[in-house]
Amino acid sequence: MATTPPLEHRTRFLDHRIPSLYAGKYTITTQQSIADLPGSSLPNRDQRFDVRGPRFAIAGADVRACYPPPGAVGLYSQVLPHVTLETPGVPWLRFLAGQEPDVPWLALLVFRQGELPGDPRAIGAADACTVRELVAGRLDNGEQLPGQGPRIAPDSLFADETESICRSILVPKELFTALAPLTTEMAMLAHVREGGPPDAARGATPDLDEEELAAVVVANRFPDVKGGMHVAHLVSFDGHEGLLRGDPVPADGVRLVSVWSWGFESEPDSGIGFGDLAQHLAADACPLLRLRPEVPSVPNAAQQEVLDRIATGSTALPQRLASGERTASFYRGPLTAAPAQELPDPAEGEERLRSADEALVYVEKYGVYDTGYASAFTLGRTLALADPEFRRHLLAWRKAARGAARRLLTHPDLAGRSLTAAQAGLLTRDLARDAFDKLLTEGGGRRLARALGEAGADVAAGRRRAPGTRRARVAPLTAAGLHTALHRAEVRDVLRAATAAQLDPVAQWLDELVCLHRVPFEHLVPDPRMLPRESIRFFYVDPGWIKAAVDGALSIGVGHTLDADLNELARGVREAPACGMLLHSDIVENWPDTVYAGFRSGAEVEPLRVAHYGTHVMMALFPDIVDSFAFAEPPQGLFFGFGDLGTIELRKISGPDVGMPMGEFPADPGDDRFSRFLRPGGFDVLNVAGDGDALLTALRQAHNVAGLSSAQFTLQMVRAPQLQSFVRP
Repeated sequence: MATTPPLEHRTRFLDHRIPSLYAGKYTITTQQSIADLPGSSLPNRDQRFDVRGPRFAIAGADVRACYPPPGAVGLYSQVLPHVTLETPGVPWLRFLAGQEPDVPWLALLVFRQGELPGDPRAIGAADACTVRELVAGRLDNGEQLPGQGPRIAPDSLFADETESICRSILVPKELFTALAPLTTEMAMLAHVREGGPPDAARGATPDLDEEELAAVVVANRFPDVKGGMHVAHLVSFDGHEGLLRGDPVPADGVRLVSVWSWGFESEPDSGIGFGDLAQHLAADACPLLRLRPEVPSVPNAAQQEVLDRIATGSTALPQRLASGERTASFYRGPLTAAPAQELPDPAEGEERLRSADEALVYVEKYGVYDTGYASAFTLGRTLALADPEFRRHLLAWRKAARGAARRLLTHPDLAGRSLTAAQAGLLTRDLARDAFDKLLTEGGGRRLARALGEAGADVAAGRRRAPGTRRARVAPLTAAGLHTALHRAEVRDVLRAATAAQLDPVAQWLDELVCLHRVPFEHLVPDPRMLPRESIRFFYVDPGWIKAAVDGALSIGVGHTLDADLNELARGVREAPACGMLLHSDIVENWPDTVYAGFRSGAEVEPLRVAHYGTHVMMALFPDIVDSFAFAEPPQGLFFGFGDLGTIELRKISGPDVGMPMGEFPADPGDDRFSRFLRPGGFDVLNVAGDGDALLTALRQAHNVAGLSSAQFTLQMVRAPQLQSFVRP
């Protein structure tokens, strides 16, 4: 059974895009000579050209996205921030002396509040100066720039670069030592991504779509689990090659060029994430909407009766009769733990409830009442009385329906004949005008001329014209005739069509009642113990309860039997939901974009309604019985990190099913398995390829390969939205 949507997009990861020529200044020297003719060489000719690219800043138009989004507030302590650049080759445009070509000149560093001396609040503040001043290490006013700046040869600068403004940050020695990535790690934390339409077949490798390529640079540090402000700087290591080769970090720190930066706020992590909550919900063996009382080892007959009713979703409540006597009763709302027992077929003329007393069930053997249907009738009536707009629409429709019904039984062209919905228009026409139109048109006007010619003599003689034979065939209007006619389906269809304008707002209100709009939560879940905090409950919907509520709503303003008969026209527009789900969890508030879905035989069933009650309760109603239900963590785009259990999803790195999950990694038990891959020191820096227990080494062993490329490493670090499935009991 499929519980995830079909593939709609393809994502491929590539290691890098190393240019044929790095950014910089170039000279081509051409030499020409004539063979076998000594001293015949021509003067050398030099041709200079430049390869331009960003060096001290990146334009905003070249940044496709950042994660976490700039200015965002959320739980980010389990994700590695990253930036996506529009031009795929930017991180490799410049060659770092002494390094491999796949080592980018850019790295993404994440700082917390109170760490950078020039930006203690982590809001993105940086020092601004010209490139010339930065390279010289001194401002024009003579002030020395603290920290070791980039050692860039002045003659490598272009003329328009020297006076351009650049931004830089001073990173203290201890902080730089703790955060600076190794060159191997820099290569692993940068890749090229391609997204496009789905492949024609699994394992297909279509040509790269250049329009879909983008470069991604990932940070090596997780935001603070305690929360707080953070700033991410995409920094340049151009001119800092010595530090990458192991040169000592100067005591006054390192000055890094920030080509792009953004800030975000991470909320405190309680240690309970989406996955923890979802797994707790799934641990309930029988999540049905009902009480769970202590069951006696050998219940007597009365106790068994109570247990049977509780098993269907009922609860016991005190009951006071109209006479003032007090007793106990059972109440069950529209949501049941088991399919509701079908009600007996009503007797002739008893299709509807006329009062709450008719719906009150008396359990004579034990002297108690079942008030479920009676409460539904009263609630429907109360909701209708409390809505003046609905009352106005209901009374206006009843007036129009009474007139249409009387016209139907007396209309010379409709009475006593088979009907179609197309004839509904005749009920809204003026009979006198229609009769005069026929007199004008039939017989080419001869009937009108004859009638006018005979009228004078008849009036003079005092004679009255006898009723026509057509009118003589019309049966006299009686209440019994109306009652009988309204039992015919075609009659009801014609009357609905004739009063559609007045009926529509009434039917819409009743349709909403069928889907439990306006029904107080206490009527749905009469005992809070049925839906405790951090629980999911499944239920059926009782159509008998819905019908009783609709009868109650239509009972207002009924003046006589015809009004009650006409009520049948307003009901049955929408079928009652078949089942649903209630979720009472922090997931509802903290992950408002969670994706919920119900399935029947593997096909998704669209909900009729999704409703929220307060901040922590959500209800979904489905038109059919679903056999499974699933909800997934909100998809926030592709990002990197570990899950709530301290693991990542190990994925295949080769073959036609590349990317398919292979299970959680690390597989060993523990409260926070991923903490073993952090550098010591408490800075939450990922140890990708350093000393000790490095993540890259562990991944190589897990895949039993000699090495992983940056694309393969990225595939392991992708944090997919977590999915939790439930089989409906």
